[in-house]
Amino acid sequence: MQAPSLLLLDEPSLGLSPILQKDIFDMIRKLKADGISMLIVEQNAKKAIEIADRTYLLEDGRIALEGGPEILEHEAIRNVYLGGRY
Repeated sequence: MQAPSLLLLDEPSLGLSPILQKDIFDMIRKLKADGISMLIVEQNAKKAIEIADRTYLLEDGRIALEGGPEILEHEAIRNVYLGGRY
C-alpha cells in the first residue's frame, strides 16, 4: 500500500534484539514525523508512551487510564508496567 494514512502495529518490537528494537522505534518516530497516524499495541510500555500522543491503558476490555506523555508519572503505569521504576 502506498502512502497509508493509518498504520496498525501489534507488538512491533516483540522478539527483537535491543538493537533491532531501537531501529523499529526510530522508524516509528520517523513515520510519526511524516504525519502518519498509528495505533500501536506494544509490550515495551515506556518506549510506546514516549512516542505516543495519547496512551490508553486497557483493563478487562475497558479504558482504565488515559493521557499523554505525562501518564508515565501515574502510579499504576510505574508499578504495573515499568516495574515500580521510571
